Amino acid sequence: MVESKKYTLPALSFEYGALAPFISEKQLTLHHQKHHQGYVTGANALLEKMEKARSEGSDLDQKALLKEFSFHIGGHRLHTLFWENLAPAGKGGGGAPAGTLAEWINRDFGSFDRFKKEFTQAASSTEGSGWAVLTICLGTQRLLLMQVEKHNVHVYPGFKILMALDVWEHAYYLDYMNDRAKFIENFWNIVRWDVVNQRLESALKS
Repeated sequence: MVESKKYTLPALSFEYGALAPFISEKQLTLHHQKHHQGYVTGANALLEKMEKARSEGSDLDQKALLKEFSFHIGGHRLHTLFWENLAPAGKGGGGAPAGTLAEWINRDFGSFDRFKKEFTQAASSTEGSGWAVLTICLGTQRLLLMQVEKHNVHVYPGFKILMALDVWEHAYYLDYMNDRAKFIENFWNIVRWDVVNQRLESALKS
C-alpha cells in the first residue's frame, strides 16, 4: 500500500540575505517562513479534515472545502515556483535569457524588451492579491502571460508555468511599502533565467 504524504515547506537554494538589496533578509524570511508556511499548514489541515471525515463516515461541505484547499495548494505551488526562479544578482540572477527561451521570447513577443514591458504591465495591473506568470500553451505552441488572482483565480488549466512573480503585498511591503512598481522593476535583477529555460525545454519534451 502506498503511504500518503503531507506537504512540506521547500528549502530555498540561497540564504535569506542573498537577494538583497532587491529583497531584504527580513522580507524574505517573513515571506518564506510565515506566509508560504501558512499555505502548507492550511493544506495539511484540510487533508487531515478529509481523512477524519472519511474514517468516521461523516459528511464534508465539499464546496467550501475544495475552494479553501485550492487556495492553499495554489499558494504552496506558486510560491515554490517563485523561489526556484530567483537567484542572487550576478550569481545566476538577472541579465537576459538565452537558449530556447530567448528564441521563443523573440518569436512570440518580438523582443526581450517587449516581453519585459508586457510582463511588467501584467504584474502591475493584477487586481488585489495575485501573481504575474509566464506560461506556455502546448496546444498552440505559444508563450503567454497569465494573471493569477488569489493563487487560484483566472488560471489557464493545464498550462505549464515557466516563471512566476508574487505581487501580493506580503511579498514586498516591508521593503517597498505600497510601491509595487519598484518591486517589479527590481525583480528583473534576480530572475534565474536558466531555470525558466529548463522549464520551457521540459514542457516541450512532454
